[in-house]
Amino acid sequence: MSFSDYYSGVQHIGIPTKSLAVAESFWTKLGFKKAGDFPVGNVIFMQRENLVIETWQQDEVAGKPGAINHISMDTTDADKAFVAAKAEGFKLIDAEVQHLAFWEKGIKFFNIEGPDAVIVEFCEIVK
Repeated sequence: MSFSDYYSGVQHIGIPTKSLAVAESFWTKLGFKKAGDFPVGNVIFMQRENLVIETWQQDEVAGKPGAINHISMDTTDADKAFVAAKAEGFKLIDAEVQHLAFWEKGIKFFNIEGPDAVIVEFCEIVK
């Protein structure tokens, strides 16, 4: 299988924030609902229909247009996708598949760098 066979559409868009409370209020006002709350990483996921915003608190943010940190693609098998991405010569940011304790059984993901330092994440929500 080729790398593009391991993912479908956008899973979420990652946007850092100086204040989770302010970000949550903003997205709620736009009609989003909190879909996930992970205090360990100071991360929340806000969802409106099929659009999910991941936002996390950090001290320094760009504070100007273009401040999106990454776009995450919904991945069916992060391990196999990682091998395929490497074989196809993509610029890997991560040396291996990463793991986080988000959602019920965690996530597996890795990132590649595109043109102009754009970060594209490939994320599998473990079932």
